[in-house]
Amino acid sequence: MALIALAADKGSPGVTTAAVALAAVWPRRVMLAETDPAGGDLVYRSAAAHGGPLNPNTGMLSIAATARRGLAPDQLWDHVQPLSGGLEVLVGLGVAEQAAGLAGLWPTLGHAFASLADSPHAPADVIADCGRISGDTPAMELFPHASLVLLISRTEPEALARVRDRAAALAGKLHGGQRGAATLANPVIGVVLVAETGNAAKLASQVNDMLVHAQTGARVLGTLADDPAGAEQLAGRRRGRLDKSLLIRSARKVTADVYQQYGALWTATSDQGRQPHGAGR
Repeated sequence: MALIALAADKGSPGVTTAAVALAAVWPRRVMLAETDPAGGDLVYRSAAAHGGPLNPNTGMLSIAATARRGLAPDQLWDHVQPLSGGLEVLVGLGVAEQAAGLAGLWPTLGHAFASLADSPHAPADVIADCGRISGDTPAMELFPHASLVLLISRTEPEALARVRDRAAALAGKLHGGQRGAATLANPVIGVVLVAETGNAAKLASQVNDMLVHAQTGARVLGTLADDPAGAEQLAGRRRGRLDKSLLIRSARKVTADVYQQYGALWTATSDQGRQPHGAGR
């Protein structure tokens, strides 16, 4: 199992919607963590399992008050709230000013998220919504602990140019001198495009060629449908068969493709981490 970090370079390409959609169809138990230092959105857009609002004080804010004494992976569950659909969520900060309470704790959080896979009691993958990462956002301190960093991008030319440059910069930061070889390094850097379904496959191929030509080391791992109605259904603001929406159908394909490529590796790595000391000698 793994930590999967989602982020964007600039603008509002729909990182939170993408994170919720992928978490909603994830094939194993998953915790959705809102780790955007600028603040989370789910407390405003989603209802709790009991039908009322989510508690903004239980989540990243409550972790900030306790993690300085240490943070065991299983303790993360003490700060999680279930959404009305059952998804288990670590609610984000309310405002950017609250991020000061997490200063110095981001690597601790990253380690706890990644290590939750090895919990003997309640193992889970973690999908982290890191928001925008332009500048020196502290959420980037989660990335060295991730198995996969997914950059979410729309398909306007300026957005594609930014995601190309951001992918190259991340590869340099996370993989050192392995230019063009980030797909062989950890974390893997991938791009997910938010695109209209009619030309999604063609765009994905073209953008992938661009990333390869620029030697970013990143690859396009899939496309999510640009589906405003589906996004409204996902947020509980519109009725309809969510499972039939273009957004959820495309999210299922992305998760299936990601697991086909990397799931076995993540499971093997997790199993190795659970071996007793000296096993295999």
